[in-house]
Amino acid sequence: MSISKTRRQFGALCLLGGVGAATSLAGISISMLPAGSAMAQVGPLPARDTDPALVAEGLFAAGIATRLAAIAWFHARGTTEGVPALIRALRFNRSGASNDAILAALRHLTGAQGQDWFQWVLWQQAHPEIKAFRGHDRFLSAYFARIDPAFRIFIQEAMRHEIRLEEIVWGGVLKDGIPALVNPAFIGPENGSYIRPDDLVFGVEVNGDARAYPLRILDWHEMFNDVVGGVPLALAYCTLCGSGILFETQVSGRQAPFEFASSGFLYRSNKLMYDQATHSLWNQFTGRPVAGPLTGSGIELKVRPVAITSWREWRAAHPSTRLLSLETGHRRNYASGAAYGAYFASPDLMFPALTRDLRLDPKDYVFALRGSGVERAWPLELFSGGRVINDAAGFINIVLVGNAATRTVRAYRRDALDFTAGRDARHLRALGQDWRVTEAALVASDGRQLDRLPGHIAYWFAWAGYLGEQGELGGTPRRR
Repeated sequence: MSISKTRRQFGALCLLGGVGAATSLAGISISMLPAGSAMAQVGPLPARDTDPALVAEGLFAAGIATRLAAIAWFHARGTTEGVPALIRALRFNRSGASNDAILAALRHLTGAQGQDWFQWVLWQQAHPEIKAFRGHDRFLSAYFARIDPAFRIFIQEAMRHEIRLEEIVWGGVLKDGIPALVNPAFIGPENGSYIRPDDLVFGVEVNGDARAYPLRILDWHEMFNDVVGGVPLALAYCTLCGSGILFETQVSGRQAPFEFASSGFLYRSNKLMYDQATHSLWNQFTGRPVAGPLTGSGIELKVRPVAITSWREWRAAHPSTRLLSLETGHRRNYASGAAYGAYFASPDLMFPALTRDLRLDPKDYVFALRGSGVERAWPLELFSGGRVINDAAGFINIVLVGNAATRTVRAYRRDALDFTAGRDARHLRALGQDWRVTEAALVASDGRQLDRLPGHIAYWFAWAGYLGEQGELGGTPRRR
């Protein structure tokens, strides 16, 4: 079974069965049944001055009478501070009296007319002025612990955070339910009988050390921690937002490199990864800690260049490359498209993410340039058939070399030169001279070099949601 199908079915079983459902799917066991000792204090008819965090626990009680009493309490209170908890409860009450009561309360308290959990989460994202009741962090810790007790290490009372805790969403898997690869095993290219020539890989080369990480394997793990060319790196791959971002994990002032893994949480359909040292939650797209001990530390991981390309193209350019082995230590169906094939083929998002900028469709691919001082993105479709694009990002003149068919784009400085396509995909021309396209730089026949700039592919909704307000969209986009 694919990860995307597991996430959908697991959530659907919980929702259709109500909060009283105990479900086991694909080795994941969960029960929303226990009412908890706090609920015994609340009782079926909470007094008006009851702690809202205790009443909110009643939204997830086994007995429908207790759930309805908690919903009615927030409804009668007449303020929006209970809205975030009601929206969470709606996810586990898709039908019946509880669903009707939650919808009635939300509509009464907000004046909005959402129909389901997905719509109400989008409404909440669009209304940052909605603040949860005091003690919401304590409630949230208890709520997530009902799903997986290990989640308590991430969400705690009085924790530091720079994102809205109201918007942290359970991603349908437990902590480390999508296991990261740590210093994985590799094989020589001649032993790669499992991989097809047109399979896509994340290609990384540092100091002459070339590695290929097939997407068909990373779809199941979404994270690797490795040392390439002597540099500690992590590829944080959010399948939901189509972005694999390569970060340096050695940070100034810290003795050891960070090691990252998947928390099981999402923020606007983007994975929240965590570091093993402090269990802080990090935004996968920005490389910054956003909740937990490291919040406000000023740490921002350095982005490194990474290329998505076909195994055929990568091996031809790097004959001595090493290829990620199927022996990962985990039993998974590593066939092409097995993990997220249906999601990648669909125009729909699996989890809510507000997209205000409609110049492109939410799941259109873009190439995102990073680290140039200006956030800029180009629609991948501009590179259909293989293209060389001379452009600029802020004060930096750049050239982009890409092919939409293999989701490949590389960016380089170009100074005052204008480049055109060369004799093949690995060569460019400028002022009558040949330039080789390498992973580190453009290299002229006379030895001059123009450095490569970091960047990566992503879905439009992710780039527009995290970087779009301060960024620019290159090319002439069109919305189908």
